[in-house]
Amino acid sequence: MSEPVTLPVSIVAWELKRLRKLNPLVHLLTNEVVQEITANVLLAAGASPAMIVAEEEASDFAAIASAVLINVGTLYPARETAMRQAVLAANAAGVPWTLDPVAAGVLEYRSAFCRELLELQPAAIRGNPSEIRALAGFSDAGRGVDSTSGSNEALDAAQQLARRTGAIVAVTGEIDYITDGEQTWATPWGHPIMTRVVGTGCALSALVAAFTAGAAKRLDAVAAACALAGICGQRAQAASKGPGSFKAALLDALYLLTPEELLEEKI
Repeated sequence: MSEPVTLPVSIVAWELKRLRKLNPLVHLLTNEVVQEITANVLLAAGASPAMIVAEEEASDFAAIASAVLINVGTLYPARETAMRQAVLAANAAGVPWTLDPVAAGVLEYRSAFCRELLELQPAAIRGNPSEIRALAGFSDAGRGVDSTSGSNEALDAAQQLARRTGAIVAVTGEIDYITDGEQTWATPWGHPIMTRVVGTGCALSALVAAFTAGAAKRLDAVAAACALAGICGQRAQAASKGPGSFKAALLDALYLLTPEELLEEKI
């Protein structure tokens, strides 16, 4: 198993170009608190978001989407049913789906549901260090949606979880690590202010889902999603005065960044 290597920006450029050409339709069964920023992040980056949450429709839409996100942030029985149906339909149709295990390891209801979902072949899993450690079976207690571990402390857990599930696992923090269990990319971009705007992590999971659509190299695609968020986060921080203006600047950065700038390493 190799040591983490910083993701080349050329891969980010290639994957961003591919995403914008594909304009994937992403079915978001996500945290109700973050729907607006999640949809706008996807639109700015070049994907098409849709939020079909009714039990009567979730499976039908998942089957025709390009990718699906399952985010358990605001989980309750009706949403659980819709999520399960969407995952089963996505699998049947060959549509990749991503799991964001919000607060897994803190509360048993959502933790048990996440463990169930792990058996249904997610294409990718994106979580904070405490969540990834919990899913991998490590003893770790997060604090709600906040992590009590650094991303480097969850690298071994992420690699084990990737090998066990077959998913690409992204553990995000000061440095993001993205792994298939054997190869691991590191994306060192970003800024602490991103943790002061609700929904940036959930929106990243939506980006991860979008990048899995049609990806020939899923590890590269997921790592590119993390890198894109971090690079644009740095740009947004430089152009903002605080969390309020940062949110708008982040959307602008996602919209304005071009593959050509990345290839010229103007980041």
